[in-house]
Order: sequence, then structure tokens, then C-alpha cells
Amino acid sequence: MNNKVKALIAVVVVAIAGVVVVQQRSGGDVTLTLATVNNGQMKDMESLKGEFEAANPGIKVNFQVMEEGDLRSAVTSDVANKAGQYDIVTIGAYEVPQWGANGWLTDLTPDLADKAYDVGDILPPVKDALSVNGKQYAVPFYGESSILMYNKEILDAKGVKLSNNPTWNEVAAAAKKVNSAKTAGICLRGKPGWGDLFAPLTTVVQTFGGTWYDMNWDAKVNSPEFTQAVTFYKDLLAAAGEKDPVSYSFNECLTALKTGKVAMWYDASVAASMLEADDSPVKGKMGYAHAPVVKTKEAGWLWSWNLAVPANTQNKEAAVKFIKWATSKDYHQLVGKKLGWSLVPPGARTSTYSIPEYKEAAAAYAPITLEVMSAVNPKQPGVNPQPWVGIQYVAIPEFQDVGNQVAQLVADAIAGRTTVKEALDKGQVIAQAAGDAHKK
Repeated sequence: MNNKVKALIAVVVVAIAGVVVVQQRSGGDVTLTLATVNNGQMKDMESLKGEFEAANPGIKVNFQVMEEGDLRSAVTSDVANKAGQYDIVTIGAYEVPQWGANGWLTDLTPDLADKAYDVGDILPPVKDALSVNGKQYAVPFYGESSILMYNKEILDAKGVKLSNNPTWNEVAAAAKKVNSAKTAGICLRGKPGWGDLFAPLTTVVQTFGGTWYDMNWDAKVNSPEFTQAVTFYKDLLAAAGEKDPVSYSFNECLTALKTGKVAMWYDASVAASMLEADDSPVKGKMGYAHAPVVKTKEAGWLWSWNLAVPANTQNKEAAVKFIKWATSKDYHQLVGKKLGWSLVPPGARTSTYSIPEYKEAAAAYAPITLEVMSAVNPKQPGVNPQPWVGIQYVAIPEFQDVGNQVAQLVADAIAGRTTVKEALDKGQVIAQAAGDAHKK
């Protein structure tokens, strides 16, 4: 056998071996790496992954669970740099449209088209927030809006009644009437941060007729409407809010309402499940209403934690199979039967709210959550149109920094260290610099 023949045989053998390796790899075991946040709902998913693995031999799922800040940093770096460490990522509604437009995520639209998955069952506002130009880049694991929560016993003692769709003037009057040295009328976030103070405050701005930017990306932070909303928020806290509001965010207000230190609280709807928990001192004493309004019909925010597949994953088929399982109707049934019906992920599927066992377990807050989440409009939450999709945030990369800086200025105004006008004039300059980068 001459050298040329030997060389040809060697090439053929290597080629055949390569085919065998590829076939074994495609037909063999796949280990998916899933990056997620360390909250209860995600830990429940991890505890149930064995059900998926048993039904899908050859696919294993490795969870990497992190603090929220660490997750954002790790996933952003990995996906933006196409490092390929993760097959599935947990990201918020803030990131999805940006990353989808950047080409960082897999377009899931064709994969979600089968009848069994029933993508039409996903709450429309949540689905809209995860889509760009008609293409869906993530699926919601759970979602939330914002609602008004109040202690009925405290309000009843003062003869105060609230409607199901209150105005901010109505809420302010009620807060002032029940306010006392022992119990503040209302708790509102004052801790500086785009996801702290400005989560509720941006919804107030929008229902007052304000916005961060107009359709031309001109900042409107010191506009009359934005100024009126911030002034109202500051004055309400001064007249009937908790002491030292700039140190309060979600957890502090939750504790204050549970312990009777405040009568009302406007914040995330997910808090209702904690207020109605078996160990809560106020279980059965709470009332719930839509987010207060001024000029709009609704003012609740919209947030969801979602599962997405990076565009450069080598395990797309298996990754898509897992996220469809984890966001399916069957998964909700599995959680209810295995872990308890009150733990079914809320705010993602309309059908969840028709499950008899879930309706019973979440009777105090499920109806209002569904009402609000079905009614909000992330495409235009305020009076005027906006060039992004999102309610309590602006869906541009710069907003985290802009929001944090302006929140600190507003917190200084709330604390009396500056005026609202001075704070918003400085905020206008900061916001405009970011807006200029998006002008066409």
C-alpha cells in the first residue's frame, strides 16, 4: 500500500470518526447550565427538575443560583461576549427587549407555536414586554404588578373606605385621616435606586401625565407633570408617610405593614402572598386595590422573571424543551400538587387563575393581581406615547445609571437636603445625555 493510499484511508477514517462523534454527541447526554436568581420560585423549579429529567432521558439540568446583582453581572457578561457558559438564563423584563434586539437571544416564536404549549395563555401585557417586532425572545416564569395594600381594621376604625380603583387624591386623603403617632398613614419607597424609589415613583409620574422621555428621546425629567408627581410623592410622605422614608424599600415597608406601623402600602403585588401567609400577623385583615391613578385608567407596573436561551448555545433544542416544560400549564399543576397551590408561579398564565385549588389558596389576592396585570399597558403606560416598551423603567442600557443618579437626587429632596426643582433640573441633564445617544 503506497503512502498516498495510506493517507487517503487515514483521512476517511478521521472523517468517519468525526461523524460518529457528532452522532454520539447529538444523541447522547446533554447537560444544560441554567443561571438563575436565588428566590423561592426558582428554588422550587430546581427541586422539581428531576421530573423533567425523568421524562427526558439524556438531558440533565445544572442550576447555578446567584444573588440578583451577581446574576445580572454574570449573565450580561456571558451573553454579551458570547462566552457560551449558559444554555438558559433568567433575566428580567428590562433586559429581554434590549437583548433580543441585539441578537443575543434565540427567537422562540417558532418553538412556542405548538397547541400543547398554548402561548396565547400567557398574560398579554407580559408577553408584549418580552417581544420585539413580533418575535418573542423569552417566556415568563412568574410576573407581578403593583397594587395598593391596606389594613382594613385600621381604616375601618377611622371610618375610611377605599374604592377598588382609587385615585391618588383619595389615597392621600385616607392616609392623612388614619395617620397617627403610632401608625403612619402610608408606606412608600424612598430608598434611592432605579429599582427602589423609582419603581413606584415612575408609575406615579406616568399617571400624572409625565414621562422620562418623549418620542424623540428628549428628556422630560423637569417637566411640569414630572415635577408635580414628585412633589406630590414627597408631600404625601411628609404628611402621612413612614419616618425616614429614604431608608425604606420593599422589605422595610413589608415589615412595617405586617407589624401595624403603617396602614397602607403601594408596592409589588407579590407582597400580598407574604401578608396572607400563615405566620403573618395581618392575615385576613388586608384589603387590596388597583394602583392609584390620576389621568390614566391604570397605573400598575409590570415585571417578570423570564427564561431565555442565548443565541450561541450549542444545546438549543434541549434548552427550549426545558423552558417550555418549566413555563407550561402542566408545571403549574406539578407545583400545586407537589409543593402547595399557593406556591404556583403567579402572573404568567391566565389559566392559573382558573385552577380551583389555586383560587382557594390565593383567594385574597389572586383576583386583584390578575385584574391589574391584564389591564396594564407596557407599550404606553402613561398619557403620552413612548419609544420603548416598559412601565417602571426605560428599556435602554443607560437607564440603570440614569435612574440611580436621579433617584439619589430625589431622595435628597425627600430628605429635605435640596428642593424638588433643583433635583429634577440636575436629573434632566443626566437623563438628556442618555437620551441623546438614542436620537436618530
